[in-house]
Amino acid sequence: MERVEMELGQVLYEPGSNVTHVYFPTTSIVSLLYVMENGSSAEIAVVGNEGIVGISLFMGGESTTSRAVVQSAGVGFRINARLLMMEFTRGGPVLHLLLRYTQALITQMGQTAVCNRHHSLDQQLCRWLLLSLDRLQSSDLVMTQELIANMLGVRREGVTEAAGKLQEAGLIKYQRGHITCWIGPGWSGAYASATRWSSMSTTGCCRSGCDLSAAPGKRGAEFP
Repeated sequence: MERVEMELGQVLYEPGSNVTHVYFPTTSIVSLLYVMENGSSAEIAVVGNEGIVGISLFMGGESTTSRAVVQSAGVGFRINARLLMMEFTRGGPVLHLLLRYTQALITQMGQTAVCNRHHSLDQQLCRWLLLSLDRLQSSDLVMTQELIANMLGVRREGVTEAAGKLQEAGLIKYQRGHITCWIGPGWSGAYASATRWSSMSTTGCCRSGCDLSAAPGKRGAEFP
């Protein structure tokens, strides 16, 4: 196991590449993106200090099906894929832990698909922000609107409009690549429950959206 610096925009895997190392983000966030033939992409999952990057290794294949790119810079650890696979084949706690996380990741992917299909862009942005903030344990994100648009698979103008609504409602403060969030009445309980995904819960966290009309302009308690 070795400590690694994970830089913003760093690509860990491309679709079809062999998995030589498995990554464990600690203060960084990694996005898993599905890439279309025309080059466009959309985020299918977020991995932070609750998970690992490279699960295809022990799911029957040595190559990846998605692009893994660092969404938020920080540090993490990585281990040689062969060493982890040897431990996995022995069974025991490591096998059960990896399979349990895989189940949680698949659940997150399913909830992402439902959210993208049935929720407005405002609601998708609410959910995405909470997923990211939970993995950073911070109220601040260093993130451009262009990057968010790429993650959500939408136009930048749409993210600009959605972010403007959230800022008017007093839910976020956005300044040139820096987003600060406050949890208040406008964030619904269903979306707040998304912050509990890192506990491997499989509860439905994507059943309703954030209410932008609730207490506009009022700020709740800032993240510690």
